[in-house]
Amino acid sequence: MQLKHHYGRILRRLAIAIFFVAVAVLLYMRARAIDWGKVLQSLRHFEPSTIALAAAAALASYLVYACVDLFARAYTGKAIPRLLSMQIAFVSYAFNLNLGSLIGSIGFRYRLYSRFGVQPELIGRIVGLSLVTNWSGYFLVAGVAFLLRFVQLPAHWDLGTLGLQVCGAMLLITICGYVALCAFSKRRSWTIRKTELNLPSATTALAQIGLSSLNWLLIGSVLFVLFEGRVDYPTVLAVFLLSSIAGAATHIPAGLGVTEAVFISLLGSRMPHHELLAAILAYRGIYYLGPLVLAFFLYLGLEARARRIGLPDLADAADAATSKSRVQDSARTITQS
Repeated sequence: MQLKHHYGRILRRLAIAIFFVAVAVLLYMRARAIDWGKVLQSLRHFEPSTIALAAAAALASYLVYACVDLFARAYTGKAIPRLLSMQIAFVSYAFNLNLGSLIGSIGFRYRLYSRFGVQPELIGRIVGLSLVTNWSGYFLVAGVAFLLRFVQLPAHWDLGTLGLQVCGAMLLITICGYVALCAFSKRRSWTIRKTELNLPSATTALAQIGLSSLNWLLIGSVLFVLFEGRVDYPTVLAVFLLSSIAGAATHIPAGLGVTEAVFISLLGSRMPHHELLAAILAYRGIYYLGPLVLAFFLYLGLEARARRIGLPDLADAADAATSKSRVQDSARTITQS
């Protein structure tokens, strides 16, 4: 059984490596044909009103995501104030987007919640619930977008538009199953690698899905604004959703290169490549780099606040490393399941 699991893990890593190489080759081939001088020129031609509107949509998205950790306040006995939970979620989200989930979603949540007195086993539940909340909205929005053919895949893509519709239907079935499980399951908790996960009520599950769906829609609107009406919103949203799952599958921080490859492949016939890349670069600046700077200073402020009120770390370095490893193992299990 262990040998089978070992080979399965090797095959998954091999598939990811092949995909990454394919993306790198595609980017190299596309990059050679792009006039980067025109890309920079297109960046300079964005109207201040366009940048402001995209920044407002990005801010709204971050504020919505900051509410994700409010669902987990029951795990902490509501000892963590709402505003503090939102600040921790904001910091974790910004670092997660730029540096990956192990550093952002897991590492920063572990560090900050532990600094404010939350026990490691509870942090594992918070991480798990945040992951479920985030992807529940993706399942709904992507399921609808793929099922209704918001985007047509190129003929040479093996998945095909019909295959994408099937994927959309499966996503919707899965999210409906999650809500049904929350509503009717008699068993309300599971233990995964020594981390207890509690099943929320159906009302909470619907709130999770609604909040997360709004966040995904807002992210799509940032890109739509930067495309300045050249591509309709449903198409932009569907392409973004495809690029997001591709980036998650390759575990590349910020989906660097993957987002560009997917957008060029699917929208390259609708817009000049230099304008398309300029919009994506502007998106990265507004949605990734700008919030990362804010998150860095907010993180320093939270650390200073913890020291000012005299909150020590929960354990010594060895115990903290062990606890953090458990949180990471739990998050990996939740992500893979």
